[in-house]
Amino acid sequence: MHKFDLNNRLAIVTGGAQGFGYAIVKRFLDSGAKVIIWDIDKKFIEKAIEDSGSKNLNYQIVDITNFDEIKKNFDEISAKNKVDIFVNNAGVAGLNDKVWNYPNEEWLKVLNINLNSTFYCCKVVIPHMIKNNYGRIINIASIAGKEGNPNASAYSTSKAGVIALTKSLGKELADKNIAVNCITPAAAKTRIFDQMTEEHINYMLSKIPRNRFVKVEELASMACWMASEENSYTTGGVFDLSGGRATY
Repeated sequence: MHKFDLNNRLAIVTGGAQGFGYAIVKRFLDSGAKVIIWDIDKKFIEKAIEDSGSKNLNYQIVDITNFDEIKKNFDEISAKNKVDIFVNNAGVAGLNDKVWNYPNEEWLKVLNINLNSTFYCCKVVIPHMIKNNYGRIINIASIAGKEGNPNASAYSTSKAGVIALTKSLGKELADKNIAVNCITPAAAKTRIFDQMTEEHINYMLSKIPRNRFVKVEELASMACWMASEENSYTTGGVFDLSGGRATY
């Protein structure tokens, strides 16, 4: 495994206790970073801490849909530390249903967790990174945000929003030493599958030329480069990890 140099860097990873998030956390730790998990599920946080066995891993329980809670927790960290890397990873799939049947409250929940939280976190983190003249922000979007999956309108819309936010923010910060990029992965076999119908899972697999789902370690590898100082030029970028599904 190639190791990017993240020594003396501090990273925050939302939804970092499982799935893509925990894979990113482990890769960051292996590359020398100190990491703070932001999650709301203490059971999974404790398991992640135990599994990692690393003294460089800590956590805060944070509701990322609550702007005031985000700011409070970030202020606690930044008062004593320089935050170099921020990964907006936390997300939900939402229900699988037609647009005309989609419950309003479910639509709002999915957009709150997947899109609004990314905006809130970036809004809080960026002034700190500007002050320190360094930052790497990585947003985990989805191939669904580029193509739009049927029966997953809320999820697809929220991830399309994350892609657009990344592009806008990358341009706004292009004159600073802050890189903002996003990854658009195909689906992976994580707990998010528990929220989907078997029909929808099979549909997603049928669209992938490699004929398999992405591995969480594959996404973590890409995220690690994005988080490193070696990523000194690319910003506002959208990086596909789709097994050939998206080629544009």
